[in-house]
Amino acid sequence: MKWTKTHNFMRVALIVFLDLAIIAAGGILALLVRFDFEFSAVPSVYKGSMYRFIPAMGVITVASFVFTRMYRYVWRTVGLNDVLRMAVSVLADYVLCAVAALLLSVSLPVSVWFTMGFLCAAGFIGMRCAPRAYIDLVRYVYRSRRSTGHRILLVGGGAAGRALVQESLSGNASTGTICRIVDDNPAKKGKYIEGIKIIGGRDLIPWAVEEYDVDQIILAIPSAPAEQQRELLRICQSTGRKVRTVPGMSQLMNGEVTMRAVRDVSIEDLLGRDSVHLDDSALRSFLGDKVVLVTGGGGSIGSELCRQIAQYRPRLLIVLDIYENNAYDLQQELRQTWGDDLNLRVEIASVRDKARIYQIFEQYRPQLVFHAAAHKHVPLMENCCAEAVKNNVFGTYHVVRAAEKFGTEKFVMISTDKAVNPTNIMGATKRFCEMVLQSRFDSPTEYCCVRFGNVLGSNGSVVPLFKRQIAAGGPVTVTDKRIIRYFMTIPEAASLVLQAGAMARQGQVFVLDMGEPVKILDLAENLIRLSGFQPYRDIDIVEIGLRPGEKLYEELLMASNDLLPTDNKKIFVEQQPEIDRNAIMAGLEQLDAAVSAEPPLRNEQIIALMRRLVPTYRSPQEVNRAAESAPEMRSAQKEGEEELAAV
Repeated sequence: MKWTKTHNFMRVALIVFLDLAIIAAGGILALLVRFDFEFSAVPSVYKGSMYRFIPAMGVITVASFVFTRMYRYVWRTVGLNDVLRMAVSVLADYVLCAVAALLLSVSLPVSVWFTMGFLCAAGFIGMRCAPRAYIDLVRYVYRSRRSTGHRILLVGGGAAGRALVQESLSGNASTGTICRIVDDNPAKKGKYIEGIKIIGGRDLIPWAVEEYDVDQIILAIPSAPAEQQRELLRICQSTGRKVRTVPGMSQLMNGEVTMRAVRDVSIEDLLGRDSVHLDDSALRSFLGDKVVLVTGGGGSIGSELCRQIAQYRPRLLIVLDIYENNAYDLQQELRQTWGDDLNLRVEIASVRDKARIYQIFEQYRPQLVFHAAAHKHVPLMENCCAEAVKNNVFGTYHVVRAAEKFGTEKFVMISTDKAVNPTNIMGATKRFCEMVLQSRFDSPTEYCCVRFGNVLGSNGSVVPLFKRQIAAGGPVTVTDKRIIRYFMTIPEAASLVLQAGAMARQGQVFVLDMGEPVKILDLAENLIRLSGFQPYRDIDIVEIGLRPGEKLYEELLMASNDLLPTDNKKIFVEQQPEIDRNAIMAGLEQLDAAVSAEPPLRNEQIIALMRRLVPTYRSPQEVNRAAESAPEMRSAQKEGEEELAAV
């Protein structure tokens, strides 16, 4: 500390000395300029005036500069704003010196005053800017000679792009050199950002990659709509160069857009959707100071629900899960994030254990329940039908009855698009769970369901499987190249579930807008490219046939004529008729007898029973035959064959 203070004092003393030297040199040089550099030609009266004025100007200047903080600039980082402030300080100082000259009766030619002022200002400001100019010159020479590092094409000349350019020029980033910038705004074409030219719009990306020997592209347009970003990503990806992207708008607002924050493009970016706009006030009223229980809280959706619920300061958050490892990891994450600000409890229990569920409800009396616990893997459940019924149907029923008995205000069940005209036991059990909730229309507890499709990156989803296959060198397996699915991200799904829960009323089934369908074959090809390989050349894609209970396509949730819009454009309410509770209770009794039978019933027998209880349950063969005969599916099949032939 003592050394630092001494160093700072010596530094300021040196600058003061240089300022005084500039004043002396500026005054004498101004006289010499006025009299053609012949010192003997300078009248003695002017020499005397200058000798009296220089010390006075020195004292005034030092005092003025101390007041205007001219001795506190970090010279190596001085910028345009600093230069402008310096100019104002120097002008103010010279005005004070002129007043002092009048009081001291200093007599000098007007040209000397002007020349001296100009020379001193140039000296004061130039001396302070010289270190920055020197550093920039060295960096320019270094960059021009450097042969290592990436040659980068930057897409986006807005705030995010400017932040990356400035960091790359600061010398702090070692990732490479930004060669050129692409921006679709025609007004920016031909302009420069810190000396780097904006060459034009997106149509120039393939040309620029070849022309400037680019080996990496950075996409820096976090504020652009999702569709525009997807299109730009496809263009960039088609060049065969590595493509990276900046964080989202929240990081830009926080000043976190740096080269270190730039990340590889993910499949979520290529399939990305517009950001979700939530009614924070409604969610704060819905969740704030409430006792909230999340079943299946350690799973993909359940854990994200817990993360987002924690932001709204519940009185108590209860995470219930049968798998202790996931529950423990989430507990540690939430404790690290929120500390004592979050009242958190973790309960290890199975929703199939009625006594344990009732015990937990009696202990905590949750006001809100988000029911995410379920078996969801279609092929596994086709082979274990009784387990699907026990966990999905009776597990849900136990939680429903406990909620009703112990005064839960609202119960939100996570459902699935596979419950729409189900072709497998998993979808049928989830549809029956919806029917259980709909049958309790006269309950003091408000029950509702939220349906959505596949979630990118969730446990057991296709994306992690593809990534593991790519990491192993392939092949990547798809069940059928014609399959299409609907996707959303885990955070988006959880956000919309919370929003739907806040607006839900008794017995409603909410449907989330899943956007445009995605061909699984396209998904596999994009993941291979994102991993740095070429499909069919480096990593093969193999078709292995449909799995048990699998559809060629999922029902388009938004196609129903019974959907009504809500205040959130991504959430719709499906009109459902009330269901007779006695019929549901009779069905539960039949299912209980079926899964408790000795010897155990065969899968075919349980499926036959579910077909009687869920009228919309159909065989996958029937649905897939209808799909294959549909014009749009024949078109998709032809398109897929043409793509493979082209490869």
